[in-house]
Amino acid sequence: MDEIKQKLTSKSKQISEDRRGKILCYACLGLIVVLIISILYFIMNKGIATFTQDHLSIVEFLTGKQWNPNHHQIGALPMIVTSFLVTILAALIATPFAIGVAIFMTEYAPRKGTKALRAVIELLVGIPSVVYGYIGLMVVVPLVRKLIGGTGFGILAGTLVLFVMILPTVISLTADSLKAIPVNYRQAALALGATKWQAIYKIVLRAALPGILTAVIFGMTRAFGEALAVQMVIGNAVLMPKGLGTPTATLTSQLTSQMGNTVLGTVSNNALWSLALVLLLMSLIFNLLIRVITRKGAIK
Repeated sequence: MDEIKQKLTSKSKQISEDRRGKILCYACLGLIVVLIISILYFIMNKGIATFTQDHLSIVEFLTGKQWNPNHHQIGALPMIVTSFLVTILAALIATPFAIGVAIFMTEYAPRKGTKALRAVIELLVGIPSVVYGYIGLMVVVPLVRKLIGGTGFGILAGTLVLFVMILPTVISLTADSLKAIPVNYRQAALALGATKWQAIYKIVLRAALPGILTAVIFGMTRAFGEALAVQMVIGNAVLMPKGLGTPTATLTSQLTSQMGNTVLGTVSNNALWSLALVLLLMSLIFNLLIRVITRKGAIK
């Protein structure tokens, strides 16, 4: 009797394993939180040094057009404007293509065709950025040079490269959003006399709109933070863009091309960390937008 009672009251092996699993999960979660806080603190501490240690103006940093940190000129406006331009233009071009391909994959293509398209999309996602940049340098830049003249380097070349880079991401997420719409929506529309395209256009796309917007913002986030491929085709001249063929620079291209040429703690190095801080803040804003859109879509 005592032996049976002891077995019933003793901790089982499953309970011990469950406790170890919880401890491991919480430890991993804590490590991730510490890493995120450390990264945020490190970049913010370095980024504000331009204004706290070097006593340069944050207004000049955000509105100035001259970039020469050695002479205390840190106008980042051309790079901020260029980053937004290439990101928005790439998203505007990629979105219609992504929606069209996603509709074909989810509504029209046979199962084998969908699998083949997904394989191609996954292949495009896995191509390294330097390959995209090299293709842009060898193909896109000469094409832009023939079309609009100039050197071929500039916003248009960067936009076309980013368009190809973010297209697989937007297609994949858009297709998942369309696929998540219940079949009942389509069947109800068809039962009321709508054609297949009317059901897709008026019902499916509208129901999937929060997911599509999330896909677009994810693509914009990747485009805004892309460095190497853009650096190879943008021109890397810190000039306010006056046209699609103007050689200019983005925040990321300036960071990757100049960070190795500065000394830690100098004005030039601190100014580059301030650019990194702007990138971090924009990434946070993009993520907040995704959360807001997703939450509104869930409420509906």
